[in-house]
Amino acid sequence: MMTEKLKVAVVGIGNMGSAHAKHIQDGAIENCVLTAVCDIDSEKLAWARQTLGEDVKLYSDYHQLMDDRTCDAILIATPHYLHPVIAIEAFEKGYHVLSEKPAGVYTKKVREMNEAAVKSGKVFAMMFNQRTNPTYRKVREIIKSGELGEPKRLVWVITNWYRTQAYYDSGTWRATWEGEGGGVLLNQCPHQLDLWQWMFGMPKSIRAKCAVGKYHNIEVEDDVTITAEYENGATATFITSTGEYPGCNHLIITGDRGKIVVEDGKKITFTKLAVPEREFCYSSDKAFLPAQDVPRTEEVYEFDSFGTQHIGILQNFVNHILHHEELISSGYEGINALTISNAAFLSDWIGKEIALPMDEDLYYELLQEKIKNSKVNLSEKVAKHPANDGSYGTYQERWKGNR
Repeated sequence: MMTEKLKVAVVGIGNMGSAHAKHIQDGAIENCVLTAVCDIDSEKLAWARQTLGEDVKLYSDYHQLMDDRTCDAILIATPHYLHPVIAIEAFEKGYHVLSEKPAGVYTKKVREMNEAAVKSGKVFAMMFNQRTNPTYRKVREIIKSGELGEPKRLVWVITNWYRTQAYYDSGTWRATWEGEGGGVLLNQCPHQLDLWQWMFGMPKSIRAKCAVGKYHNIEVEDDVTITAEYENGATATFITSTGEYPGCNHLIITGDRGKIVVEDGKKITFTKLAVPEREFCYSSDKAFLPAQDVPRTEEVYEFDSFGTQHIGILQNFVNHILHHEELISSGYEGINALTISNAAFLSDWIGKEIALPMDEDLYYELLQEKIKNSKVNLSEKVAKHPANDGSYGTYQERWKGNR
């Protein structure tokens, strides 16, 4: 018999994990109770004790947390490499899982996670909170309804991710191949990569240029241009950076029945053609066509909020488990956005267009070389920060998780 409230444990209480824990503890999520948190940092655990109260159990070892059976579901908010590692163990031990983005660092491991989720029969969700944004939900609705017609092009320039060097120096795992597994594509852009494929679909090939340390003293990419092609001939261009100020968030999607323009995630201008462009092209007797002569209408949608965001995804996860509400962000779909970023890296590394599905073994092999030849020795950084049990080692080793 299903319990009235879902008991949740948060593993990793950094910036996002601590926010999730507080949302639950403060009652922002209906029918959800926080029973435990876990982190390897003693200072974060001290914060948890002071902030979350005596009823929430504290752990420095997520294996022990799971073995103690203190919850029904695990919310994962650790560094990227550990997302699938912890999720796989959680599924094997019979827990539902909600993971922070990205799904992982490389698709080969994420595929293992998806298989473990299927085998467990438990609920699997991903924290793609931008799917709650009414703007992008409306764009997807327009495309899926056929109002835009045959897709032709997507262009997304999102450069309002500006970060200073102090940001990258703020954490031992940031902006390193060993600790984070990438830069702007793995940290800032998973939401937009997810929205890209959620609204416009997955491409058939990727070509990319990923500039490493173009604007910062880091060993991973901080400026990226991706071009993609689709089976029907449509194309996509995705440009992002953490080194431009002021940046922008400008999305244009075209089809043979019109154009969608999205500004800053809140305003949509949808221009609809009375006659599909392809039909008009071959039926018109005019060589040149002034804009005012094109029969069209314009619809504008403006939203005053970005939606329910993280709280909405977490509430939906709880509602799906307790009341079978349709899941907004299935964990299985996390591999799609990661496939785009992995293919972009691989394209840059070998200088070729990458057909999808990509060679996951080759990507894994080259990633290991990046980690091995890292310009920043993460092991030396974290050696100054002993885990609670007094041991030293890499960040992954301190979490006792095998990347």
